[in-house]
Amino acid sequence: MSVALIILAAGKGTRMQSDLPKVLHKIAGAPMLVHAMKSGATLDPARTIVVAGHGADLVTAAAQDWDKDAEIVLQTEQLGTGHAVAQAAPALDGFEGDAIVLYGDTPFIRPETLEAMIAARADHDVVVLGFEVADTSQKKYGRLVEADGALTEIVEFKDASDDIRALPLCNSGVIACDAQLLMSLVAEIGNDNASGEYYLTDVVALARARGKTATVVRCDEAETMGVNSKAELNAADAIFQTTTRAAMVEAGVTVQMPDSVYFSHDTYVGPDAVIEPHVVFGLGVTVENGAQIRAFSHLEGCHVSRDAVVGPYARLRPGTELAEGVKIGNFVETKNAVIEAGAKVNHLSYIGDAQVGERTNIGAGTITCNYDGVFKHRTTVGRDVFIGSNTMLVAPVTLGDESMTATGTVVTRDVPEGDMAVARARQDNKPGFARRMFEKLKAKKAKAAKEA
Repeated sequence: MSVALIILAAGKGTRMQSDLPKVLHKIAGAPMLVHAMKSGATLDPARTIVVAGHGADLVTAAAQDWDKDAEIVLQTEQLGTGHAVAQAAPALDGFEGDAIVLYGDTPFIRPETLEAMIAARADHDVVVLGFEVADTSQKKYGRLVEADGALTEIVEFKDASDDIRALPLCNSGVIACDAQLLMSLVAEIGNDNASGEYYLTDVVALARARGKTATVVRCDEAETMGVNSKAELNAADAIFQTTTRAAMVEAGVTVQMPDSVYFSHDTYVGPDAVIEPHVVFGLGVTVENGAQIRAFSHLEGCHVSRDAVVGPYARLRPGTELAEGVKIGNFVETKNAVIEAGAKVNHLSYIGDAQVGERTNIGAGTITCNYDGVFKHRTTVGRDVFIGSNTMLVAPVTLGDESMTATGTVVTRDVPEGDMAVARARQDNKPGFARRMFEKLKAKKAKAAKEA
């Protein structure tokens, strides 16, 4: 059975106190909208429809950056969830299959939960995701009303009696239904309620009135967490981090001080890798089995191969590729650099727009001078090269295999295979000059102090 996702993402999010549309605020480096799309993507949907409104251009760009085939429909007036879903009707005209409604500000619905909802559709016309709360007095969610094991209606909190509000089973808002049936039901929704809005929740009662069946799939309340403020955004990010850290450890990663490590939504770390304290993973990082990321390192957009060691205090920027056994040490920064197996950049160096060959050793204080103020240029260093400390490699430049540079060299021309480059000013010692200069300066300072 084909599945279409309808993701509601039209709200402004006034409580966010931000010009950015609510669904574009980020958790672990990705907009909340992307988290919802990722969950739904596990169903292998035939269609993904995002209902945009406030900041529609930005929402469109974010959705299609994640999924270029995502379709965008507009809700120009925010008149309720039922009205929002109705905007997808033209896009789904003639679609044969199920539709599942998700929310761009609800990032934690698990793929397993969505799969359970689709499975329940085999026996029921409408499937609603619900959760139970222990303290009903503190929860202002809509309530799911059941009778004889069937879902009979959803009542919004504002419209509910005290008896209905006392029910522990709450509505998440997520609904699965045959797409054409859903659109037919949505078309019948009215706005005669306390809020004057078109509630998607009315589809259950409308379906029952047609003799259709409805049921509830239950999940933990944490899955249904909606994010409406910066405080809730922080709480959601903390939940993501806690969950991800636990999953990493369960998968065989050694995380030495989990609470200090920050993961992005797409971070991959292989088994037997070691992550020391205070490491930050930006977007697009893969760390293979057995690698070690030492304390206070920052990685983004990079690939670290087996048995490589990074840090402490290293920064790997986008485009960095470390082969097996590479060592990147303290206060080293790399960018758009391929560093081949066994090479070492142990300390205090910048390697950018470069290719470094196998087993090459980059001495302390080496800099690839890759930018001329307009263009970036590339440095190529062969295998088994020894780069002396404080070498400046002025790109574009190539150093052949088994070549070397003397300490303090500024390399402006290619170095052939096996050669050593020396390019520094000749040292000239001036007898007694330092003593005379300091005596003169101290006298000048004493005179100035006396005159003051």
